[in-house]
Formats: sequence, structure tokens, C-alpha cells
Amino acid sequence: MTMNFFRGVMGGQPAGPQPTGAETIHKLCDRVASSTLLEDRRDAVRALKSLSKKYRLEVGTQAMDHLVHILQTDRSDSEILGYALDTLYNIICNDEEEEQDESEDMAAAPPVSGKHKNVPVSDENAQKQEEDLGVLFTDKFLGDSENVTLLLTLLEEFDFHVRWPGVKLLTALLKNQCNQVQGVILVSPMGVSRLMDLLADSREVIRNDGLLLLQQLTKGNAAIQKIVAFENAFERLLDIITEEGSSDGGIVVEDCLLLLVNLLRNNSSNQNFFKEGSYIQRMKPWFEVGDDNSGWSAQKVTNLHLMLQLVRVMVSPVNSPGATSSCQKSMYQCGLLQQLCTILMATGVPADILTETINTVSEVIRGSQINQDYFASVNAPSNPPRPAIVVLLMSMVNERQPFVLRCAVLYCFQCFLYKNQKGQGEIVATLLPSTIDANSISAGQLLCGGLFSADSLSNWCAAVALAHALQDNLTQKEQLLRVQLATSLGKPPVSLLQQCTNILSQGDKIDRRAKSEKGSKVQTRVGLLMLLCTWISNCPIAVTHFLHNQENVPFLTGQISENLGEDERLVQGLCALLLGICIYYNDNSLENYTKEKLKQLIEKRIGKENFVEKLGFVTKHELYSRAAQKPQPVFPSPEQMLFDHEFTKLVKELEGVITKAVHKTSEEEKKEEEVKKTLEQHDSIVIQYKDLIRDQDTQIQELREQVSTLSLNSEQMHNQITQQQSQIQQHKDQYNILKLKLGKDSQGLSSSQGEGAHVNGLHSEELSQLREEVEELRRQHTLQHTQLSDKDSLINTLRCGAAAAAQTTEGGAGGSDNTELLREVESLRSRVQAQCAEISQLQTERQELIRRAEAVSSAPASSSESSADTVKLSELESRLAAQTTETERLKEECRGLREGHAGLEQQLASAQSTVAIEQTEKTKLQQEVQESKKEQDDLLMLLADQDQKILNLKQRLRDLGETIDEDEDELDTRDQFGEDDDDDDEEDEENND
Repeated sequence: MTMNFFRGVMGGQPAGPQPTGAETIHKLCDRVASSTLLEDRRDAVRALKSLSKKYRLEVGTQAMDHLVHILQTDRSDSEILGYALDTLYNIICNDEEEEQDESEDMAAAPPVSGKHKNVPVSDENAQKQEEDLGVLFTDKFLGDSENVTLLLTLLEEFDFHVRWPGVKLLTALLKNQCNQVQGVILVSPMGVSRLMDLLADSREVIRNDGLLLLQQLTKGNAAIQKIVAFENAFERLLDIITEEGSSDGGIVVEDCLLLLVNLLRNNSSNQNFFKEGSYIQRMKPWFEVGDDNSGWSAQKVTNLHLMLQLVRVMVSPVNSPGATSSCQKSMYQCGLLQQLCTILMATGVPADILTETINTVSEVIRGSQINQDYFASVNAPSNPPRPAIVVLLMSMVNERQPFVLRCAVLYCFQCFLYKNQKGQGEIVATLLPSTIDANSISAGQLLCGGLFSADSLSNWCAAVALAHALQDNLTQKEQLLRVQLATSLGKPPVSLLQQCTNILSQGDKIDRRAKSEKGSKVQTRVGLLMLLCTWISNCPIAVTHFLHNQENVPFLTGQISENLGEDERLVQGLCALLLGICIYYNDNSLENYTKEKLKQLIEKRIGKENFVEKLGFVTKHELYSRAAQKPQPVFPSPEQMLFDHEFTKLVKELEGVITKAVHKTSEEEKKEEEVKKTLEQHDSIVIQYKDLIRDQDTQIQELREQVSTLSLNSEQMHNQITQQQSQIQQHKDQYNILKLKLGKDSQGLSSSQGEGAHVNGLHSEELSQLREEVEELRRQHTLQHTQLSDKDSLINTLRCGAAAAAQTTEGGAGGSDNTELLREVESLRSRVQAQCAEISQLQTERQELIRRAEAVSSAPASSSESSADTVKLSELESRLAAQTTETERLKEECRGLREGHAGLEQQLASAQSTVAIEQTEKTKLQQEVQESKKEQDDLLMLLADQDQKILNLKQRLRDLGETIDEDEDELDTRDQFGEDDDDDDEEDEENND
């Protein structure tokens, strides 16, 4: 029954009146809302889809809520979801698309009649109504933000019939209400991530429409741009571009590039991420062109144009200087700039690509010295080779070249000279008489030729280019004054400055050269005036040269005072600016044109208020504000090419100061000059004091470092003394142990003199080795004693030098530090003397040990001669024969003897280690003596004049008339004598031994 009714609605031609579109849509909506069978709802939604384009208003008004309900409830059926999404897309989208209905949809469409028919609409009002409908239905759909969330959820469905219409619907919503949809997606969990998954879809149609969706999504929203970038968008997009063939690819490459531009433009975070991710290097292969560049397709031109725009986005002058500089450096290092210059010099490249390449190279080299130097070295593939700059300037001054190309060359030249004093000097040098080469064309010759040609646009471009060669460069402004021009045969040459002013004052000749073009006369004069203003600003010598020509000031005052038309007002304003610069930067070297006389002339012939009013014409001009916005010269037509961006900065800087300078009286100027002189004197005094304080700070810092070094050296010496004391104590302990061992051994030998010849022989051998070791220790001790004496004498020398240095140091932290150092040196000296005494005591103990060892060694010899010893030996032999059963015990005793022997060997080894330690000590002492010498030298130098001069301090003090206290000299002498006596006593003891 239900299907029969539906066939009645959707079927053939029943008898009676046919229902209208609204009635049919109403019935379909009822079926969608009330049908319990999924098939009925699916058929009704499919019918709504087929009617949604013809009856957009009715379907959108009646069916939207039902369609949203279908999306919420019938999630299990992908087919009805696809129909619902397609229907919503048709009523929300404003784009005129081809009919994409399937054959089944066409069969299901009812033959209704009504006023809404699908007829082409060309009327603007009708088109606006269609757009209003799209916005209206978009607002209705977005009335509940959960609808967008629902749509994002549906995009997770992999089914093509759900995902693709969902992407298109979301794109249409973004086109109509971008900000509102962006806000919902931004706060939706994983909202952007779900959309990024579209780029990984294997079905190209979904991936491509996903690109269009992301383009709309990232427009003007920095937060979403960052999220998309950090979802690995750069990697995916660059991979797609490579897969599609880079510049030779189709419209997909264009969509990827548009999305990249959206992500990077005016987004410093994404730009930095793009650079740090080494994605700039991946752009280089895009610009590889072959020798044959003919027959480029329109799509390739579009792709390459967008690629160049992407490069410009990274180095745009509106970016932060640090980010731009970093990107410029990366582009040079990876070879991207070199590749762009190759395109620049290639043949057969389309004109619009060549123009955009020039603009791109301009911004890549702007303000980057290394890039500018490379660009200056690029030569065109001509015979003979010519610099790229010269070839570009030839195009700029050629009136047959396209206007946009000439503007691009001018921009490139400006960027080459921006903050590039080296390049400015090279350009100006080509104009100087000493560097002119008659056989080649130079940049200077081209600029002069353009400056005085019959083409007003060439005049203006050449004047602006030459002004950039002088921008903020006083040296080149003065150098350019030397340029001489040969006007005609038989006449003397005139300076470039004079020739510019001559042409400026000869208005009638300009009229004849203007070729009857409106505005060309003004364009030429504006260009020359901008050049002159830039030239003489902040250059008193150029001002003097300009005023030296008696005709210049009357010409300027005449131009300013006249009442001319609208076209001439700008020229009047620039003439007022030029005259104001002559006043402000006047050094009063010309008696007839001092500051005061020029101001009197203005007051008499023009009037101060009138002068200021004419000066204000410049900034009030409509083209002035346009030129001030960005550095690139972009003009809709050649006639509107009047102002340069850098010149607008100069006007902004000088307008106020010139106005003040004109209104100042002579008394105010005198006071101001006096104040300036006073300030200059004060500044010079302050600078002198700053230098003095800086030097004193440096000296104090050096002294502090030296004191810290001395303190460190003192601590090292203290540690060394402590180590020496501990080592001496170890030696004493080892000697005591050895003495006790030898005493016990001698007693054992005297009690059992005949306990085996083999034991006696063993001890005799050990004692002889011990005696040799003791002799070696004695020699080493003598050597160490000598080294200690040398060190003691060096310490005495250090003490004397330190005492002398202490007398020269008057108060302050330095004096206290030196006193502490003297005390530490005295303490070290006393410790060394104590060590010498301990060593002498050890020597005495050695002698005793040697005597006792000799006594022990003589005992076996005497006992062997006596008969009692023979009896004892026989008794011992019998005892040894009887104890054959105790072999193991004897072995143990032998092992014990071996261990004792090993102990003796250890003792000998310890004695040898002692010797080695003493040798090490000797080496250390030698090193310490050398280090002490160095340290003493350093101490003497540091305490004298802070830099290795302390050894000469006493001599310098004597030369300066300073005396050393006798008490300290006597104390030093006593110390030396005491040390000599100690040395003599030790030598006597050694001789007695």
C-alpha cells in the first residue's frame, strides 16, 4: 500500500492536475519523517536530492531538519547518508556545477510543473539571491554547532558515498561562513586531525577535494594554520607535489601550492617550522628548467607562478628581519638562489614567469650581503658575458619592454642596493672618470642614458635607481659630485648635479620631449627632484655644490610661489622639500646662501605659511600613501608611477624638521648651536671619562685575575707541602719498621749462628742488597737535599721580591692580598726548613741502620771460624737428620722463610718504592722547583706591573728612587746565612758518617 502511494507520487502521468514542486517536496518530507521502512526513507531522500537543485528554496526550507535527523539516526546505511549529504550540499553550495545526477536519480524525478525551473541566470541580482540563499541555509545548518561535529564524525566513514559528499558539504559551509565553522572545528576534539586524514586517502577525488577543504579551512586563521602545519602537512603536501610531477603536474599541484601559501603567509611560526624542517631545500628541484623552454602549458605557468610566490612568502619584507635573513641564508646555501638566477638568464621563459622570477630574486637578496654579492657575480650567457645587473638595467630603460617587467627590474635593483654599501660603491664607481670603459656598457652609463632619455618612465626609473645608489651613504653622495658629463662637442663638461638641475629648470624642453603624454612632464620632474633630495640630504658638501649654481634657488622659489594646477602641486611640494633640505643641512659656507638668508628669502618671496603648506602637498598626495605601504613598486599604469617607497621614508623624516628650521629665528639657532656645542663638549668629556673608567675596570679585572691566580698558586704550594710532609712521615715509618726488622734479624742470627749455611747466606745476600739500596737512598737523599736547598734559595728570592713589591703597593685590596701572599711564602719557607731537619734526622737513622747491618753481616763470618760454631753446626745437622719425618713442617718453615724473604723483599721493595717515591719526589721537586721558578717569576711579574715584570720590580724601584727597608734586607741575609749553616752542618754529618 505504501509503495503504491509512493509510485503515485513519483510515478508516471496520472489523470488530473499535477502537484507543484512545493507540494511534492512536502509529501517527500512527510515520508522521510513518518516512514518506518529504511527503503522508503532512502527513496524519499533520493527524490529530495534530485529536486534540490531546481527547488533549492523549498527543499532547504522544509527538508533540512529531516535531513539532519537522517544523519543522526540512520548511521548504519551509507547510501541514505550519501543522499542526505548530497542534498544538503546542493541547497547550501552557491557554485554553478554540472549536473552529476545518476540515471536512477533522473528516473526518480517527478514531472512537476511550477515557477522554479533550472534556467541559466546571468542577472547579477539573481546571482546575489542565490548566494544569499546559500548563506541563509548555512546559518540555519550552523544554528546547532553539533551539526558540524556530526559532519566531522561522518568524515571518519571510509565509504566513498559518505566521505566524499561530506567533504564537499563542509567545504561549502566554510565558503559561506568561514569564521563560524573554523571556530567549531577548532574546539572540536581531533577536528583538524580528522580533516588531515583526507590527504592520506587513496582515492584521489577525496584527497583532491580534501585539499580544497583545507584551503578554505586555513584562510585567515593562524591557530588552525599552526595545527595543520604540525599535523605534518608540509611533508604530505610536498610529497603530493613530487608525485604529481612538480611544476609539470596538474591542478592538484596548484591546490597544494595554494594550501602551502595559506599556511605560510604572515605566519612566522609556520615559516620557522618550514625552514627548520629543511623543506626549503626540497623546493630547489621545482625550478630546474631545460634549454628548450618553449611551449609551456598554462597549468605549468600557473604552478611555477605559485612556486615563486611561495618563495616570496618566506622572504617577504613584511616578515620579521631575523626570520627573513635566516630563510635567505638557507636559500643561498641549498642552491635555490642560484637556480632562480638560472631561470632569470634563461631564454624562452614566458614573460609573466620571468617578471615573477625577477621579483622573487629581488626579495631573496634584499638586505642579505652574501646573496647580494652572489647576484653581483652572475653573468648573462652572452658573448661577451655581461653582468646580470647590466642586462636587467637594459630592459628597464628600454621603453619597448612591458611595464610590469620594467617595474620588476627596478625593484630588483633597489633590493640589490638595500643596505649594501659595497654594491652602491660599485654602481657609483662605474660613473667616475677613472673607471669608465668605453668598450663596454656599464650600469652607470645605462642609468645616465635613462636619466636623460626622451622616455619619461625611463627618466623616473633611472632617477629612482640612482637615488638608491646614494641611500644612507654619505661617501657615495660625495663621490657622485665628481661625475662629469659631456653635453655637446666644443662645450666644457658639466657635473651630473648641474645637468639634473639644468634639465629640471628647462620646463619648455621637457614639454617638447614629453610626446604629448599627460603626466609625463610631471613624472620626469618628480623623478629628478626625488634624486636631488636624496642626494643632498645629510650631505652639506652636496648642498654647497647645489647652491653654488646661482640659478637653482631662484628657480625653486619661483616654482613654489606660483599658483599652478593640480598636476603641478606635487612638483611645488618637492621643490619646497628640496629648498628646505638646503636650509636644514646648510653649513653656511656660502655667504650669499646661509641658513638665515635663505629663510629671509622664503619669508619675502613665498611666505613661511605658504611654504609649509606647499611642503604638505607631498604627503597629502593620494599616490604617496600607496607607495609608503610596501617596498615593491606596483602601479596600475605608468602615469601613476610617481613615488618611491624609500623616498616616502625620507619625506616623513624631514618634513617636521624642515618646518621647525624654517620657523626658527637666528637667535634660536644661535642658542641651539651653543647648546649643541656644549652638548658635544659634554659628550666628549663623558666619552673620555668612560674610556678612563673602562681602562680602570680592565686593570682592576686584570689585578683581580692575577690575585686569584696567586691565591690558586699559593693553595697549590700549600697542598704540595702537605703532600711532602705526609710522604716524609711515611718514609719515617718505613725506616722505623725496617730498623726493627733488622734488629730482630740480628738477634736471631746471634742466638742461632749455625742454623744452616743456606739461611745465613740468604740473609747475607739480602743484607748486601739492603746495603746497596741504603747507599742508593743516601745518594738520592743528597740529591733531594740539594734540590730542597735550591728551592729554599728560590723561596728566599721570592720573599725578597714579594717584600719589595709589597712596599710599592699602597693600600686597597691589592696590598692586603700581597701581605697574605708574603705570609704564605714565609710559612712555606718554614715548612721546607722543618722538612730539611726531618730529612737530616732520617739520614742519621740511615747511618745507624747501616752500622747495625754491617754488624749483623760480620757476625756469621766470625762464628764460622770458631769451633763452637762447628759443634753447633754438627748438632744442627743431627737435628736436621732426625727431623726428616717432619718434611712438611720444614716445607712450611721454608715457606715461612720464603714468606719472610718475601717480606724482606717487600721491605726492600718498599725501600725501593721509597727510593722511587724519593725519585718521584726528586722529579716532582725538580718540577716544583721549575714551577716555583715560574710561579716566582709570575709572582714577581704580577706584583710588579701585572704582566710578567715582577723579576725586574726591585731594579725598577731602585731606578725610580725607591729604597728597600734595611730590616727586611737583614732578615733576608740572616735567613740565607741560617740556611747556609744548616747546609754546612748536614755536609759535616755526612762526612763524619
